[in-house]
Amino acid sequence: MHIPVGAASLVLAATLATGMNWHCSASPSQEAVTVERSGTVPSVRGAPENFTGTVRVDPMIQERPPSRLSGGLVTFEPGSRTAWHTHPLGQTLIVTAGVGRVQNEGGPVLEIRPGDVVRIPPGVRHWHGASPTAGMSHIALSEALDGKVVDWMEHVTDAEYRGE
Repeated sequence: MHIPVGAASLVLAATLATGMNWHCSASPSQEAVTVERSGTVPSVRGAPENFTGTVRVDPMIQERPPSRLSGGLVTFEPGSRTAWHTHPLGQTLIVTAGVGRVQNEGGPVLEIRPGDVVRIPPGVRHWHGASPTAGMSHIALSEALDGKVVDWMEHVTDAEYRGE
C-alpha cells in the first residue's frame, strides 16, 4: 500500500487519536517480549585451555531456536587473550571499554577501541584480547552451526601477541 507523505501523517495522527490498531504483519506473534535482567546469569572465568591470563565471561544471549545467536560480555585483564580459534558462521565483536588487539592468521595485529565493531568471517583463524597495558571488554556475538559456535585451537604465543 502506498500512502503519500502528507496522507501518512494524517493516518498516523488518526491512528494515535482513535487508538486504532494498525498491523503491518499478516499474523500476530504468539510470543511476548521478555527482559532478561543483567546479573541473573553468573559470570564465568575464561577456561585456561582457551584463554591466556584473566578473562571473565558474562553470558548475555543464550541460543533459543529458531535463532542461532548467542553472545556475552567478555572482559580481559591487561595482556589477556583468547587462544587461536574459528567460528563456523563468523563472529562480531563490539568493543565497549579499554584497548584491545585482534589478529587473523597471517595478518597484522590490529588495535581496537570502544565503539569499534570487529567482523570476523566464517572459518577465519583469529584471536583477540586486551593490550599489554590496558584491559578491554567487548560484546561477542556468534551463531551456531549444528550446535557449534567455536572451534578452539592452540594458545597464542607471546611473540604472536606482540606481532612478531
